[in-house]
Amino acid sequence: MMLSGFFRLGVWQNFFRAWRRGYSGNLEGEGFTLGGVYVIGAGRQGVLLEHREKEFGDKVSLPSVLEAAEKIKPQAS
Repeated sequence: MMLSGFFRLGVWQNFFRAWRRGYSGNLEGEGFTLGGVYVIGAGRQGVLLEHREKEFGDKVSLPSVLEAAEKIKPQAS
């Protein structure tokens, strides 16, 4: 995203939402890398949930993570 990420309305909305909720971080690091969340099942189940940030501050839905985690089946020994 680099510099264009700072001109997106959603990025600023996410920043102010975090600021209002009292988020404080050290702001160290690269700062231009978007993150993601994966829920991977045991054995051959594969990826049960994939969430990639599209812009800074794009959060994954907690209920969808819990739903995917409940689908993980124990691997037979």
